[in-house]
Formats: sequence, structure tokens, C-alpha cells
Amino acid sequence: MKNRQIILVTRPEGLPKAADFRLIESEMRAPDEGQFLVRTEFLSVDPYMRGRIGDQESYAEPVALGDVMVGGTVGTVLESRHPDYHAGDVVVGYWGWQEYTISDGHDIQRFDTSLAPMSTALGVLGMPGMTAYFGLLDIGQPEPGETVFVSGAAGAVGSMVGQIAKIKGCIVAGSAGSQAKVQHLLTDLGFDAAFSYKDVTDYTTWLREMCPQGIDVYYDNVGGPLTDAVFTHINQRARIVVCGQIDQYNATRPARGPRLLWHLIVKRARAEGFLVFDFAHRYREAQEQIAQWLQEGKVKYRETIVDGLESAPEAFIGLFRGDNLGKQLVRVASE
Repeated sequence: MKNRQIILVTRPEGLPKAADFRLIESEMRAPDEGQFLVRTEFLSVDPYMRGRIGDQESYAEPVALGDVMVGGTVGTVLESRHPDYHAGDVVVGYWGWQEYTISDGHDIQRFDTSLAPMSTALGVLGMPGMTAYFGLLDIGQPEPGETVFVSGAAGAVGSMVGQIAKIKGCIVAGSAGSQAKVQHLLTDLGFDAAFSYKDVTDYTTWLREMCPQGIDVYYDNVGGPLTDAVFTHINQRARIVVCGQIDQYNATRPARGPRLLWHLIVKRARAEGFLVFDFAHRYREAQEQIAQWLQEGKVKYRETIVDGLESAPEAFIGLFRGDNLGKQLVRVASE
């Protein structure tokens, strides 16, 4: 059996390029005793991966040149010599951009497809859903009637944040990268207000219009000038949840802008960054709650899916152009 893999061959400068990756083939051996063979069905591309292909110090080691590109995956067990896993089991892990993997079960979790379709293991019931759930509820701690503003609100994380905030009785506003995405937020997801950051130059004025009572919780996926503007519009005891800074991921030099931390003093506000892996011991709690909301129709999700392992680099690069609506996935296994 041949295993097609995508490896990292160059560390990108600025926006990644397709040439930074290479598609290769390798032999795929049979599983040994205590192991099982998995076929990748879907793989995830996410903004955090940009940090993993640079050489700067971060919370995780960078992908080594020549190694398989990192990423979340869901697949089906084809053959097993492991007592706890059987052919047909659906499993989730981080074996990266490749068609097959062999595992001993370490860092692999089963996924219950009775909760939702398999693809959601990488989206609404996967890492993005967990990130939204714990970032908003544990760090943002929204109260009914408060105003929650979400940047990157049409993405996999941001769209969940806004919907959970609505479930908790909040007023919800957000920013997205096109008018079509703005309409999706307002019409499909129930946001109270939204604007396209690409069509606006004066963020401060728009924030005052969208959030006339100020901002109590800011869920930040973007950073940059938009976050600078939010700092000037926060309320007393506001909570700023720092989830991502996609505005800066492809910067070739440190960004310079307003130094606005003094607003935290004036408003007695709090800004806190987090990694979703800190909440791994509570993933089941979040999955069960989100699955219930799905069944009750309180949460909706969108997926942008492209086909073929070879499509992964372009799908990844497209995240930084805003090509996706909701969760961006690559369908690896053919029918």
C-alpha cells in the first residue's frame, strides 16, 4: 500500500506558498501487534498552523523540514491488531496531512458519529468548538444582557462563540471579511449586528454604532487595528479573550501600533490568552453540550470542503485570504 503525504520543504516568509509544501509517496506497512491502521477521511487546516511552520519560539515545536505537515484528522480504522480498536471505528487525532497512519492508540480518541457527521469531529465538535466553548464561557464569563463582540466571527471558532453567547442571553456583534459573511452572521446565526472589516476604515465609529452599550466581552481571533479600536470601547470590568492574532501571523516584521494597555487600567478590565489544550480533560463535557444544542437547533455550522490531499496547501493558504465560510476541511478519502 502506498501512503501519500504532504511534507514541509521550506519555511515561508510572509504568506505561505504552495511551493513550501511537497506531495510524496511512501510505503505503508501493516500494523504490528498492539497497533491499528487508519485511513484519513478528513483533515483540518487552521490558522494556528502558520506558527507551526515558522522557526520562532512558541507553545509547540515547529514542524521540521521534511516532516509531514501537522494537523487535526479524523479517519476510519481499516485493520486492527489492538484489543481496544476494531475495523470500522472512527477516530480523531493529529497524524497530519497524509492518507494513512498506524497508531497504538496514544493521543487518539474515538468519535461517536451518532452525535453528528464525522466531519464535525474537526469543527463544531472538535478543536474549534472546544476553543469557542471554553474561551467564551471560562475566560470571557458572559452574563445575560452583556455585549459580546467577536472578531473573525464567520470562521469556525468565531461563529460558535457568537451562537453560544446568544444562548447565554447576550447581545452579540461581530466582524467578518465580506458582506456575504456579514449576512450569514445576521440571517443564519442570529447576530444582532455585524460589519465587514474590509469595507470599513474607521473601526471605532462602527463599533460605537454596532455596540452602543459598549463591549463587555471581546473574543479576539484577529488582533491588529481592529483590536486597537475595541480597546477604546470596552466597558468597566470587561474581559478580553485572546484566542488568535491572524492579522499578524504572516508579518515579516513586528507590527507597530497604538499602545493601549492603559485602557485596562482605566476600565479595570482583564485580557487573557489561552490554549484549548489546557481544557482537554473537559472536552467530553463540551462535546455533549454542543451536541445537545445542535439537536435542539440552537447551534448551526457551516463547512467549506475541498477534495483531495493535494488540495491541502491551497486550502490552508486560503484561510488568510478569507476564502472559507465556517470550518475549512479537506476530504482526503475518495468515495
